[in-house]
Amino acid sequence: MTGELFPRERREIAPGAVLVPDWLDLEQQRELVEACRAWARPPAGLRRVRLPGGAEMSVRQVCLGRHWAVVPRCPVCGVARKTSPGCPRHSYPYAYLRTVADGDGAPVKPFPALLDTLARRAVTEAYGPRLDGIPGAVGYAPDVALVNHYGEGARMGLHQDLEEVLDAPVVSLSLGDSCVFRLGNPVTRTGPFTDVELRGGDLLVFGGPARRAYHGVPRTLPGSGDPALGLTGRLNITVRSTGLPG
Repeated sequence: MTGELFPRERREIAPGAVLVPDWLDLEQQRELVEACRAWARPPAGLRRVRLPGGAEMSVRQVCLGRHWAVVPRCPVCGVARKTSPGCPRHSYPYAYLRTVADGDGAPVKPFPALLDTLARRAVTEAYGPRLDGIPGAVGYAPDVALVNHYGEGARMGLHQDLEEVLDAPVVSLSLGDSCVFRLGNPVTRTGPFTDVELRGGDLLVFGGPARRAYHGVPRTLPGSGDPALGLTGRLNITVRSTGLPG
């Protein structure tokens, strides 16, 4: 955003969580919006995730590289939901799949080179000379992206990203409307919390001590995005390195 009296500066909002404002210029944002529109088309397109309790997430999502979904049993050891609230050893009831098993059953779209390039550059930009001290930052090799669309009133509850084998950083790119991003700690949902505003073009990378922290989006700010994007709502692209085989 331009014309501000006090331009926003990059900062570490928590140990390992680095915010770089306005990292993407307008042309890069436009390119990503158009790419997201293509990725959202069927097959294996945009859908709503139904959570283990039966409710649907208010955001709509498309996955690239691997498909993130709720599964009826742990894909590693076979523990079923009806016999256990969750697998004690693995990330169940969520898992990465090769097909959109909770949708049209199509193979997931491949992880795109565009996001691979951006995510590798983002990790270097965020940590610079500190790369050696962040697990998975050196030789960062992303293979999965989750693209979430927030319409008016959509939110994301507090959660941890636990489905990845590696503790490599998560790269988050924001497009369109601003949001309130809430970052907690790796132990409990009850805080303390740090709330920051993420705007279109912002980069957030969280790794190291912040990698498994609870985080969420309690609200968006409808109509706050740059109208030049032609985008209604907010798009968030999170890129991850899973460490899963093949």
